[in-house]
Amino acid sequence: MPSLPYLTTTPGLEGELKKRIADFCVEEVLPNGEVCRIEQLDKDPPQRVPLTIPENPNPRKFDQLHLWMEKFNLETTFAIRNLSRGTGCSIKRIGYAGLKDKRGITCQRISLWQPNVEKLKGFMVKGMALHHASWSAQRLDLGDLRGNRFTITIRNIPFPAEEIETRMETFRQQILHGIPNYYGEQRFGGFRNITHRVGKLLLQNKLEEGIMLYLTSPSEGEEDFARVAREHLAATHDFDAALREYPLNCHFERAMIAHLQTDPKDFLGAFRRLPPKTRYLFTHAYQSDLFNQVVAERLRRKLMYPIEGDILEGGTPTAPLVGSKTTRAKGLAGEIEAHVLDKEHLSPDLFWHAEVPELSSFGTRKPMLLKIHDFQWSGIGEDEFNPGKQKVLVKFWLDKGVYATSALRELLKTSARESAETPEEGAEED
Repeated sequence: MPSLPYLTTTPGLEGELKKRIADFCVEEVLPNGEVCRIEQLDKDPPQRVPLTIPENPNPRKFDQLHLWMEKFNLETTFAIRNLSRGTGCSIKRIGYAGLKDKRGITCQRISLWQPNVEKLKGFMVKGMALHHASWSAQRLDLGDLRGNRFTITIRNIPFPAEEIETRMETFRQQILHGIPNYYGEQRFGGFRNITHRVGKLLLQNKLEEGIMLYLTSPSEGEEDFARVAREHLAATHDFDAALREYPLNCHFERAMIAHLQTDPKDFLGAFRRLPPKTRYLFTHAYQSDLFNQVVAERLRRKLMYPIEGDILEGGTPTAPLVGSKTTRAKGLAGEIEAHVLDKEHLSPDLFWHAEVPELSSFGTRKPMLLKIHDFQWSGIGEDEFNPGKQKVLVKFWLDKGVYATSALRELLKTSARESAETPEEGAEED
């Protein structure tokens, strides 16, 4: 992902995120403003409370049980699988409004259709807790939330407490009208940072080049043996050797390599060994990269306010997530968008693939600015895990569909990379 300019001028805090799992807490904000509060897994040791489920007043009408689900250092999808196995409830019967970060403590609302109440009461898995049960007629689907509230400890800050206080106050003043609504590094594959590059190649019908980039591009965050395996495959195209050398945790790569071992020229078949939802991510990542480029160009020109030709949403200028039917801005705003697309030698027609519909997208538009709501800080003091350095606790909440990493990047003036962990794709707190 190219370097992106900052809107705020205050010096960054630097520091580090997610050094400890408890340093990053996410609580879902429901459409009515209620917060799914973390109540059990933030204690040491966790204070597990047996789940109580009220009697269903009308089982024929209220067939969905809503619960608050806490999880500790677990992916949302993994937690849902645990719940499915532990209660005998099919995954298809479980709904949720969005993915939450893996490395952290999170709480979100979920729904279960006609669950086995007694099995639910007895459900007990390490790293998970259920509470706040209530009956409803509504299943939860993606997007059924208002946003997310964050409580984050930033550690290893190399400045004295007085300087941190000054920088925090200046930052608070400068974000009142919003900051760039950039997509975060999760969207581009985490530390590998290649999903958008692969997406561009696939859209250009360069299947072999795109698949080989996905399989062979090394990254600083990987173990040496994984990097060596990728480099060896890039040099030899020996899929037999690659299947022996690639680490077992490279699940997607190994599935694709196994297909190419049988049919070395069938790169489309290898692509389709990926799960359906994963196949869509490549186009989405490239759209997100183009969006970031448009926002960055507007910021460089100091044009983050409405200008001639803008398409507004709630009074805020939007930028395109380019697709085959995206509405283009006009005037100066349209010229800036065209400038970015011309640099990429890109036609919107590329986003229509009859043979590979997973690569197709009609496109849409998205606001260029995000609001950081109720930004607060406290607890400036010595970092007990980094002698001589400081820490600070920050709290804020964000609307759905935006990345916490965008807010933290602007504050820290660093990449705000969330450790070597790769967050769940699409976990933009949506």
